Amino acid sequence: MSLLEIKEGRYVLDGEPFRILSGAIHYFRVVPEYWKDRLQKLKACGFNTVETYIPWNVHEPQEGAFQFEGMADVEQFISLAGQLGLHVIVRPSPYICAEWEFGGLPAWLLQDNSMQLRCSDPVFLAKVDRYYDQLIPKLVPLLSTNGGPIVAVQVENEYGSFGNDTSYLQYLRDGLLSRGVDVLLFTSDGPTDEMLLGGTIEDVHATVNFGSRVAESFGKFREYRDHEPLMVMEYWNGWFDHWMEPHHIREASEVAEVLDEMLETGASVNVYMFHGGTNFGFYNGANHIETYEPTVTSYDYDSPLTEWGDVTGKYEAMRSVLGKHGIEPGCPLPEPMLKYAYGQVTLSEYSPLFGQLDQLSSPVKQPSIQPMEKFGQAYGFILYSTWVKGPRLGQKLHIQEVRDRAQVFLDGQPLGVVERWNPQPLEITVPKEGARLDILVENMGRINYGPLLRDPKGITEGARIDNQFQYDWTIRTLPLEQGSLAQLNYEPVKRSMEPAFYRGYVDVEETCDTFLRFDGWNKGIAWINGFNLGRYWQAGPQRALYVPGPLLRQGRNEIVLFELHGSPDMPAITLTDKPDLGNIAAVDDTFLNFVQDDENV
Repeated sequence: MSLLEIKEGRYVLDGEPFRILSGAIHYFRVVPEYWKDRLQKLKACGFNTVETYIPWNVHEPQEGAFQFEGMADVEQFISLAGQLGLHVIVRPSPYICAEWEFGGLPAWLLQDNSMQLRCSDPVFLAKVDRYYDQLIPKLVPLLSTNGGPIVAVQVENEYGSFGNDTSYLQYLRDGLLSRGVDVLLFTSDGPTDEMLLGGTIEDVHATVNFGSRVAESFGKFREYRDHEPLMVMEYWNGWFDHWMEPHHIREASEVAEVLDEMLETGASVNVYMFHGGTNFGFYNGANHIETYEPTVTSYDYDSPLTEWGDVTGKYEAMRSVLGKHGIEPGCPLPEPMLKYAYGQVTLSEYSPLFGQLDQLSSPVKQPSIQPMEKFGQAYGFILYSTWVKGPRLGQKLHIQEVRDRAQVFLDGQPLGVVERWNPQPLEITVPKEGARLDILVENMGRINYGPLLRDPKGITEGARIDNQFQYDWTIRTLPLEQGSLAQLNYEPVKRSMEPAFYRGYVDVEETCDTFLRFDGWNKGIAWINGFNLGRYWQAGPQRALYVPGPLLRQGRNEIVLFELHGSPDMPAITLTDKPDLGNIAAVDDTFLNFVQDDENV
């Protein structure tokens, strides 16, 4: 048994002074076969602790149905870290942010319009309690007080950036205590008055999140906690990317300089992220400042370890700073993972979406449009279809509150695209005999941060022609979950501009990491052997999707693209040994200061 405590203003572990040197690695963003490699590289850099969030939506994907296997096997990840000699910080709060879909909250919470999120609403708390009754007993045996590696547990995440319901924070704290969590509890917030006032409670250790201005940030923290150790729970050493924006980087020398300044103060630190990983599947989040901004598939974050696990100059710069402070590597550095260029793969078969609807879903008749959550759907696409009476000449079709991107078809022909960030109406002309109207809506990721967190998907208000709302809809949910693609019927590929699935095969002798380039394709989803790699989009910045070697198998491998806007003349992808995260934009100190002061990104 060991216990991390606070005595005389500093951390003490097993009675000895202790500095937390932690790096963030999210088990749910890394294939399990690579957990050991990433953890060893953390230890080899000199860190003694790993930190991870725990996303509720991964572990309770449907209400009352829990998942703790495969990439969701949090117990195995924590146990492995302990076996490698690392301490563990876990952040199981109902909300995690993390640029993760809905900030980790499960989409089924949005079925109840009256439920209030992240507060003392008893309906919400009952959902949290049921989840914690499943999750926390799995963590308790792994606490350091029970011989495990977990030394600290978070109560809630950046709550001061969202609300000020102190009783809610106390309820979560009490829920952890009553379920047997007897290690150090903490909160984490930005270093501002508002955030520290709203996000902290007196009897729980407070930590701060920031990326620069060390003296100023710690100075603000000291105004509230003058006898607690300094801990940067998130030292933002890089940044994440949105579609339609450049790829962000932060100079290694600047990152090292700020880390050195933190350590000079005697502070503990958790580097966010040490290894970012990947937003596989439909799990990317989104932000909304002035407009909606969906996050890309890669969560490279310009971290010390790349998305594919390679050491960077930032890793070496941090290693140098730790060495300056007398901190030695904890183990040898593992070799890089092999990467291989398997070459071009022709996608010679296709399956048009509108011809396969009965294989993918069952129709539901509704008088009015409803968002996907009302049908028990969390992710993917939803199709709204109706018959429009004619004649109508040069009228305007308005999709009222589309979440997030709608493709509109009239009698099977593309009419246009309506996007949340560009919600212009479409001109529509309907012949006297009428026409079929189809609206295919993509959920591009729920907002993960800020006051607009409640983010139902599909069409949330309705579709109207001029001022006339249209009724009598047939609705099909298209979550495109694992296994659903096996129901499709394929035929030899034809040139088409409608949404369709494209399939091809690649033979592999040795399974290595590779990168799927989607040059010539427009927008869609990619699968390898039934595993959802995530979204691709020519809008960039990301130009290639990371394919971890364990997703491949010796022999034949199936590649499927769900392309929304028709194939290129040569329907093929390329598996290359080189990543491509896109054109670069530097994250400078001015940007980080804005984030610190007004953490609404």
